[in-house]
Amino acid sequence: MARRDSIDIGELTDPAFYILLSVMDEKHGYLIMKTIAELTNNKVTIGPASLYTTLKKILVAELVELHITNDTKKTYKITQKGYDMLKDEVERKKEMIKLAECFLNN
Repeated sequence: MARRDSIDIGELTDPAFYILLSVMDEKHGYLIMKTIAELTNNKVTIGPASLYTTLKKILVAELVELHITNDTKKTYKITQKGYDMLKDEVERKKEMIKLAECFLNN
């Protein structure tokens, strides 16, 4: 049986999470990588291979849209579907943290 992608089951990988967060405003690839590093104080960095592999997956899932400018520069922006999935992921992670805190604070 083929392994299902996390997006198929309604979950985001960490790279997908950070990419969606960074493309609330339209950005090109290098700026996405730079924004993620800045948002996380360089605790999270995503290289070009991981960035473009993940962008391809979230494009297919319609979580971001691709824009090509006149000078053929590709930029990406979150879609409503991507925004909704990002919000759901935040809620899922909050529940995970709440559960973990119950066990860790005993």
